[in-house]
Order: sequence, then C-alpha cells, then structure tokens
Amino acid sequence: MQQLEIGKIYNGKVKGITQYGAFVDIEGGGSGMVHISEIANTYVSEIRDHLTENQEVKVKVIGINEAGKVSLSIKKAAENGDSAPQQKQRRGGDRGDQRERRDNRQKPNIWEPKKQTPPSEMTFEDMMSRFKQTSEERMCDLKRSTDRKNGTRRK
Repeated sequence: MQQLEIGKIYNGKVKGITQYGAFVDIEGGGSGMVHISEIANTYVSEIRDHLTENQEVKVKVIGINEAGKVSLSIKKAAENGDSAPQQKQRRGGDRGDQRERRDNRQKPNIWEPKKQTPPSEMTFEDMMSRFKQTSEERMCDLKRSTDRKNGTRRK
C-alpha cells in the first residue's frame, strides 16, 4: 500500500455514496472520503446527480487526521488542471505528456455536473426524493444554528 501525501492527486474509484459524501478507493492502495462540499464547484444537493458507484475520478488528498482518515476533494483535483487521461499520467515526464497537458489547457476537458431536471419532467418518486433531501439539509442547518445560539456543540 502506498503512503498518501497531502496535496497530491491520485486516480480513484467511487466505492460508496452516502448523503454526506462519497467513499473512494485510491489506485495503489488506500481510501478516503470526498465530502459533499468537495464534489463540485457548484451547490450539490444530491450526490448521485454528480457521481455513480465504480466511476473513476481524480482526487486530491486535502487532509489526513490523527486516526488516519483521509479527506479527498474532486473539485480541487480539477482546479489544478490535471485532467489528462490516466494512462498518460503514469508515464512520467516525456515531452508528449507535456504537450498533452498544454493542449488540455487550451481546450480544457472539464467535468460538468448533470443538469437538474425541471419538476414538470420528474416522477413523483424523484420529487419526493428531492424534497426529502432538501428538507433534511434544512433541518441540519436549523439544528446547527440553534446549537450555536444555545452554546452547545454536537458530536
């Protein structure tokens, strides 16, 4: 298993999706979690609109806590302009690789989130799912702000 370094970008595969993030297995060993806020540069209300299980992604290690839990970011990996195909990445520093990166800067291969479907095209189950998600997020925000006002902390 390789030693993961904070600030480095790795190839990974989404292994699980929860309401607050996605778990990613990193190539060469190791795994970590991408928090919902680190998936895209836009607001993410439903992670499955942006990621699917077994999808290959580039992730940047943004933190490792004392317990060894690894925090990852997809949006910070994309910000570095590191969007060259995975096979080209492994080769190292030959000139063809540098040309490829230069070409990518001119016409970036930027990942874009799925467009949200308008309510008129949604099924009842989709509308209920979206309502449940936004309701849950609002309740969490409300509890958090209430706890701050009362001076209590949640664990």
